[in-house]
Amino acid sequence: MARKLSLLLLAIVLTTATSFAETFQIDPEHTQINFSIKHLVFFTVQGNFKEFSGSIQADPENKVLIAVNATIQATSIDTGKEKRDNYLRGEDFFDIKQYPEIHFKSKNITGSGNDITMVGDITIKGITQEIILKGSFFETTLGPQKKLRAKFAATGIIKHQDFKLRGDNPTKAGKLAIGDDVKIELNVESVMQ
Repeated sequence: MARKLSLLLLAIVLTTATSFAETFQIDPEHTQINFSIKHLVFFTVQGNFKEFSGSIQADPENKVLIAVNATIQATSIDTGKEKRDNYLRGEDFFDIKQYPEIHFKSKNITGSGNDITMVGDITIKGITQEIILKGSFFETTLGPQKKLRAKFAATGIIKHQDFKLRGDNPTKAGKLAIGDDVKIELNVESVMQ
């Protein structure tokens, strides 16, 4: 009898713990996916992706981010220079004809409020690598359409050579033309469905 009662209580606790999870759709108009990378040692190239979609799961009451799933259109890369962007879309880099999309899916998110750590898988050119993002999950707010909105910001680093993104031809001085570390910066706003 005691065992049955314990199992019942456990079921109630688990149900309660997950009942606050809500699904939000990423709002492209209020979201930024930015990156930066060193170029020719001294300079930094900054850019972003303009087209993406996805969803997050969150517990608004406790300010806890639970899961993130997103798809980015690689062709939407924008560094402010058309010639460079076209090169980045080509075979040496994103090879958008064969790999038009970049995927991200979180595996584990810990912390809450201004101290979250997100571990997830990012897939670029068919290659999947783990990435660790650190950031903040902000309080939810009520938007103009009376729908709850959730926001988070996070940063992390990937290495472009892990995904066979080239650009690793050395300069005359023997230095790589671009650095290996790519800094990712996310500012995500989403709307509850």
